[in-house]
Amino acid sequence: MSDRPLTVLFMPESAYGPTNQCVGLGNVLLRRGHRVVFAAEASWTGKLAPLGFEEDLVDLAPPPEPVEGEAAEQDAGAFWKEFIRDTAPEFRKPTVDQLATFMAPTWRALIDGARYCEPQLRDIIARVRPDVIVEDNVVAFPALLTAGVPFVRIVSCNPLEVPGPEIPPAYSGLPSADRSEWASFRAEYDRTHREMWASFDAWVVEQGAPPLPDLEFIHTSEHANLYVFPEEADYTDVRPLDATWHRMDSSVRETDQQYVVPAQVAERPEGSALVYLSLGSLGSADVELMKRLVDVLGRTPHRYIVSKGPQAGEYELADNMVGAEFLPQTTLIPQVDVVITHGGNNTTTEALHFGKPMILLPLFWDQYDNAQRMHELGFGVRLPTYSFTEEEMDAALATVLDPAKRAELAAIGERVRARDGLRRGADVIEQVARAYAEGSASA
Repeated sequence: MSDRPLTVLFMPESAYGPTNQCVGLGNVLLRRGHRVVFAAEASWTGKLAPLGFEEDLVDLAPPPEPVEGEAAEQDAGAFWKEFIRDTAPEFRKPTVDQLATFMAPTWRALIDGARYCEPQLRDIIARVRPDVIVEDNVVAFPALLTAGVPFVRIVSCNPLEVPGPEIPPAYSGLPSADRSEWASFRAEYDRTHREMWASFDAWVVEQGAPPLPDLEFIHTSEHANLYVFPEEADYTDVRPLDATWHRMDSSVRETDQQYVVPAQVAERPEGSALVYLSLGSLGSADVELMKRLVDVLGRTPHRYIVSKGPQAGEYELADNMVGAEFLPQTTLIPQVDVVITHGGNNTTTEALHFGKPMILLPLFWDQYDNAQRMHELGFGVRLPTYSFTEEEMDAALATVLDPAKRAELAAIGERVRARDGLRRGADVIEQVARAYAEGSASA
């Protein structure tokens, strides 16, 4: 098999989770001597090139008109940070009630972005001439499937995104052991999404791509599909996957700078734990929620490192806390005892990778599914994000700080790290590209 350098084109969703996922894989491939190009959304300009990647970026909507006196540069991921900020009140609703008022509008925004950037993607593919295309997103971009090279899909959300009759419906946060609400949630999803899906499916086919699976907004790859979730938490016992699917138990990028725990929280009383609090770049934009967490946790005996997020200047931390707008999460988590998280798939799987129990406060999308899965498996405690009481938070902290629980998670972390999901994922991408190149050469 030829060992010539490959050209790998990544297209992640314009959010930190999927982009960081691709950064981790891309970094491994870059170190193996391959050319790695990102067709990320345009707000990532200048953020990926310093890591050694080429940037050939896309707009998902018409660029905003410049405002006199304001800087033209966008924050990375600004497209979705702004969207989530404007729809944050929806997060207080039950998941079934979010389907019409949050989930469907989110899908529409994603679909609009796919339609808008289709010509740009065709031009990028013609320029880059990739050997393999890797997409970490939840909607189809037809140009990625009609490029004439292998297409690899990454599922960096909870794997309920791959449906099956024996598992709870994705985005519901419903328990695996109680099916009483599964059918009604699926019926409401159908009611609120069917017409939109049919229109998108017709457009995808018009662009030359295959039809979409029923009520799904993205294709399964015939070449390879990667998903990020530890074996210990997976659903494959009740929803088996075919040979195109490859589990990356975790995918912890190796590009974060080293984090040094400040003395203010490193030095703490006997019996006091060190806790990492992060609701992600999107969830932490809810300033009122962050203020309440600071208030409640500020009265506990523990010490906290807080990822303050894009509204960092809008609130102050308690005396038992340190924090910053952004923190190097993958080098920070190994040094703490517990993670309080929104349940995003990156943070959830990184916590399991390092063997840390969690308290989960889900806000939207697959965060409910991760929170429920961790809770029902005993890997964490799910709390109602906006209505938890101080007593419930105290009880959750006591549960996850129990020595037996910490030992259980530490053992899981050792097993997850040993499976080295990051390199496994890079191997699959490399193997798909090599096999296709060899097949083309011999044809």
